[in-house]
Amino acid sequence: MINQTEIRREMIATCLRMNAAGLNAGTAGNLSVRVDGGYLITPSGIAYDAMTPEQIVEMDFAGQYYGDYLPSSEWRFHRAIMKHRPDVNAVLHSHAIHCAILASCRLDIPAVHYMIAAAGGSLIKCSGYAPFGTDALSHEALDALGPRNACLLGNHGVITTGATMAKAYALLVEVEYLAQHYIGTRQLGRAVALDGAEMDDVLERFKTYGKQAAELADLGRSVDIGEGPPRRGGDRLGHGGSA
Repeated sequence: MINQTEIRREMIATCLRMNAAGLNAGTAGNLSVRVDGGYLITPSGIAYDAMTPEQIVEMDFAGQYYGDYLPSSEWRFHRAIMKHRPDVNAVLHSHAIHCAILASCRLDIPAVHYMIAAAGGSLIKCSGYAPFGTDALSHEALDALGPRNACLLGNHGVITTGATMAKAYALLVEVEYLAQHYIGTRQLGRAVALDGAEMDDVLERFKTYGKQAAELADLGRSVDIGEGPPRRGGDRLGHGGSA
């Protein structure tokens, strides 16, 4: 059985890391993690550096919460995403500055860099505006997210998702970089986006990107390192073969 206390501690650590990295500020932003029967979510209005595991709020998919602390005001879009996306186990929301700048201009992030594929598609879409904490915002978030793992919220911020908290956080780092990169290309006056065929190739490559041989075997895929060096026998750490 997964220890909820450890999950709660990791949630706080992730939020502290997010703020320390300049990916959020103050008590803005929120994080949820799927558990049996529902999800855990950060509480409303409590500073991350003062938050305790007991203050993390457990909710079910009917919208009920348990305990003495109110959930984040954004619990509705966390619930909506987890209900509609069974592949998502963690939802992270922040007001990362470059993402928020693009969101305030209602701009998608196009494929001006191939790493856009890290979010699961050929663009990162920006939603329309809806007031925070509303069902309307949940609908906007779901529409902008689609099958991808990140979106911008109009005049608001960014959402990233993942199978784990670590993956949702890593994607937030990447999306904020992509937002800054795109702003830079616009300042130069011309951004050249990859076309559909080029992005199809990138997305296919991303199916095995970052995976090791054992993970590829689990997926039923052969090991293909392209034009990289062939694997030699032996062990460079002295457990078989000479150095």
